[in-house]
Amino acid sequence: MTVTPKMYYDRLSALISRFALKVSICKPGTGNMRLLAKAGSRRPHQVEFTRQCGRFRDSPEQVLIEARVDFGGGANPLMAALPGLFRVSVDNDETRLLLQVFLAEAEARRCGSGSALDRLAEVLVIRILRTQIEKGAATPGLVAGLSNPKISRAIVAMHEEPGQPWRNNDLADIAGMSLSRFADTFRATLGETPQGYLRRWRMTLARQDINKGDRISTVARRYGYASSEALAHAFQRQYGSKPTAFRRRQAA
Repeated sequence: MTVTPKMYYDRLSALISRFALKVSICKPGTGNMRLLAKAGSRRPHQVEFTRQCGRFRDSPEQVLIEARVDFGGGANPLMAALPGLFRVSVDNDETRLLLQVFLAEAEARRCGSGSALDRLAEVLVIRILRTQIEKGAATPGLVAGLSNPKISRAIVAMHEEPGQPWRNNDLADIAGMSLSRFADTFRATLGETPQGYLRRWRMTLARQDINKGDRISTVARRYGYASSEALAHAFQRQYGSKPTAFRRRQAA
């Protein structure tokens, strides 16, 4: 397989395009994202985020608004790789303005506010994810991988073209590393092998497509499996059931 290196690698877009984001305003203590302000202020200065709803602790700061943000749940590997609870400071005018518009839409509840909140939240979550990737991670996982300037190139290639017959040689070329150095660094950074990560990514996408009703044979071809049987075998190994049984359970 001939690989043509790209000049620019977008570490988020391929991931984001695979998962729909939904946001809804909720009661205090029941969400997983909230805007915080200093006592007596209405100006957001921090965003607090948790992977699971209802996990916030009491804060001495003022909670301006709380929301439930669903970005693919546990199926989204990037959300699953984030810390359980973290804060992002509002350190620039663009983010501060975005939060103020988000707050205004949430409080006004005018026509179209639900759609506006979804889109504003998507931009906000992208900024949060970007900040986390730029900070890196102390433990192995996808955030650490995307933070690595070389390993991230191989991850992006797998995200963008999951159906390609990627070999470690191809991915090492994209990363600009020797094969042995790439394999060792990838495993140390993500906690799994390149082929292991590729299989999990393909299965995540296959599960989404099967749940939507796509034909098993079509999904198999889409993600590089030689036959429906090959996909079914990999699917059962990953999820404990065959695709047809999974589909029946989802439809029940």
